[in-house]
Amino acid sequence: MIIMILQVLVAIGLIVVILLQAKGTGLGSTFGGQSQMYHSKRGVERVVFYLTIILAILFVVLSILNFRL
Repeated sequence: MIIMILQVLVAIGLIVVILLQAKGTGLGSTFGGQSQMYHSKRGVERVVFYLTIILAILFVVLSILNFRL
């Protein structure tokens, strides 16, 4: 039961950090966003990027644990 609650909280956190990421990156440049050839992540953008990766990995691990139990 506690794994399911953690999984929901991690999913909500993952949605929030994905929505916080800057617009115009990735495929956004295809549809009219600005395209920068060399763009380095700095400050808060870097923290949000790493937090997204950590939450995604944690979500997958919790999903596997939930499936096993």
